[in-house]
Amino acid sequence: MGTLFNQKVNPLIKMISNGINSLEGEQWAQRRKMLKPAFHIDKLKEMVPNFQTSCIELIKKWQKLLSEESSCELDVWPELLNLTEDAISRTVFGTNFEEGKQVFKLQTEQITLAIEAASSIYLPGFRFVPTTKNNWRKFINNEIKRTLRDVIDKKLDSMKMGGNADDDILSLMLQSANLNIAGEDKNRKNNTITIDDVIEECKGFYLAGKDTTANLLTWMLILLSMHPIWQQKARDEVLQTCGENMPNFESLNRLKIVNMILHEVLRLYPSIIAQIRHTKKKTKLGDMILPAGVHVLIPTLQVHHDEEFWGEDAEEFNPERFKEGVSKASKGENAYFPFGWGPRLCLGQAFVMIQAKLGLAIVLQNFSFELSPSYAHAPSVSITLQPQFGAHIILRRL
Repeated sequence: MGTLFNQKVNPLIKMISNGINSLEGEQWAQRRKMLKPAFHIDKLKEMVPNFQTSCIELIKKWQKLLSEESSCELDVWPELLNLTEDAISRTVFGTNFEEGKQVFKLQTEQITLAIEAASSIYLPGFRFVPTTKNNWRKFINNEIKRTLRDVIDKKLDSMKMGGNADDDILSLMLQSANLNIAGEDKNRKNNTITIDDVIEECKGFYLAGKDTTANLLTWMLILLSMHPIWQQKARDEVLQTCGENMPNFESLNRLKIVNMILHEVLRLYPSIIAQIRHTKKKTKLGDMILPAGVHVLIPTLQVHHDEEFWGEDAEEFNPERFKEGVSKASKGENAYFPFGWGPRLCLGQAFVMIQAKLGLAIVLQNFSFELSPSYAHAPSVSITLQPQFGAHIILRRL
């Protein structure tokens, strides 16, 4: 999230999350080392049932809407936000997912306040002025931390009693940070991971995971509504691969057309439209020499639409360009980076991709869809790239 907000300039924004994306140097390396085991592909594979559960609930809801009608109009954007909120709550917090969902609801309000703060000039010390909004910001922040600390304490107690330490991301983080053995005071003295650090990462998962996955699913449904031939190609592949069975980790890996569609949607509508990097020392970038202390804006959206890299059809939806994989899709090296690039490549990339594939596959098994006449195509940036006026489609039973 540091790609859009300068937390150092405006500490009111820092309340959203002070996790790995805001760290640098040794702190960043240490935090990434803690988080990495939780996103190993074998661990993500074990979490697929959690997302299946969330998808099943959504499908049942949509089927109920169509119980007496052959079609209905639906704004899928808020529906998919609820889906990913539920799924992330289950995968991060496990059996405590209801408490996790409550945290995320509070954080939604916190994000709204942060967006407002980001659009205004911050005066040093203003956060200490007891205005109504500042008091509300402080209350929400304290409530989020209190709830998360309670969840963590319960998890630590369970782990000390021999409970499963591999069934959700929170458990894996605590295990990796050694917080189930070493107390917070000891960790702080050793300058390692503390419970407060884990709390910030839990907050960060909401930012990095909920909107990213919901955006990807939403833009996929919109673009497949615009391009019914590709919708049918994807559906045929899903039905041929999975039949009426619930897609699982193994079958998702065989969905080549779905994978091509997913990458093309991420190219056209990346959730984060720009990324910021900072030069710590003199750096050569192409033909330019950048001095130390320079902020470099990398315009993801612009590069993803550049005809020099993608050809004359750069603005068009053409999943075929990814037929031979990401490395051969463009004319330029590293021209595709929806999740960043290099050492700071997003740890949750595989997590988002698995969820998006599964969500789309289950929708394709049960419904066909087309754009509603009320749909207005207006991509808009509000932290992430979102449909400004919603994603109204007409849903039909198969």
